[in-house]
Amino acid sequence: MDQTKTSNNVISLKNINWKRNGNQILNGVSWEVQTGEHWALLGLNGSGKTSLLKMITGYQWPNSGGEVSVLGNIFGKTNIPELRKSIGWVSSSLDQEYQSRPNDTALEVVLSGKFASIGLYEEITENDIKKANKLLEQFRIKHLSNQFIQSLSQGEKRKAMIARALMSSPRLLILDEPCNGLDIYSKEELLTTIEDLTAAPNGPTILYVTHHIEEIVPSITHALLINSGNVIAKGDKKNTLTESLLEKTFRVPITLEWDNDRPWIRIKSMLATVKN
Repeated sequence: MDQTKTSNNVISLKNINWKRNGNQILNGVSWEVQTGEHWALLGLNGSGKTSLLKMITGYQWPNSGGEVSVLGNIFGKTNIPELRKSIGWVSSSLDQEYQSRPNDTALEVVLSGKFASIGLYEEITENDIKKANKLLEQFRIKHLSNQFIQSLSQGEKRKAMIARALMSSPRLLILDEPCNGLDIYSKEELLTTIEDLTAAPNGPTILYVTHHIEEIVPSITHALLINSGNVIAKGDKKNTLTESLLEKTFRVPITLEWDNDRPWIRIKSMLATVKN
């Protein structure tokens, strides 16, 4: 048996602790993601979401003990750079990286995803171009393939970045606050695209990271709630996204409603009841 491999879990974290400058960022986090599940990761800014993602992608390691396994590979017994080729990560920070490359087209940006590079430096094939154009078509922006990436709207850029992440056919796709900075129309259009992606057969497992609960589309099956590095709750979204658990996560009193299998919250009050 290959000792670098675990079960068929997409992600398995066991008792993960991480400190930075003496501050406890992650506190005994244990979490499993199974094949066929799509998870939302919710928490306030500074709750530990990004640190958890860096732990999953091997950019941070537990301070002591704990075990990380991603796509069946046990960290410490596997080639992390090679593993990262099976993980797509999309965040608004990619927009900033491409600001220094104003003449890259949408097609070139998508093609660069094959090599996880900012810009194209390696040889591409006709099959690569066909795949990139198919992804652009899937995200309904093929007509923009020859447009400079910086000329696209924010919503169009995010679609191009998700297409870029899919260019390498990842088994795990991390969407880190992909709707950040989008207007209402662009956000709903992108969420429709993500809904189509999560519903696709043989698609990647998706981690959708946000602190806006209404962005959880119907095809997301599970949720992890985190506050100050502690897991508040995890599991099936209907059992996890409850008023009491969300109040513990966001530290404000809320009312919760479900509409078309999407959760929506309303804040009851703010200043008088926020708990430090």
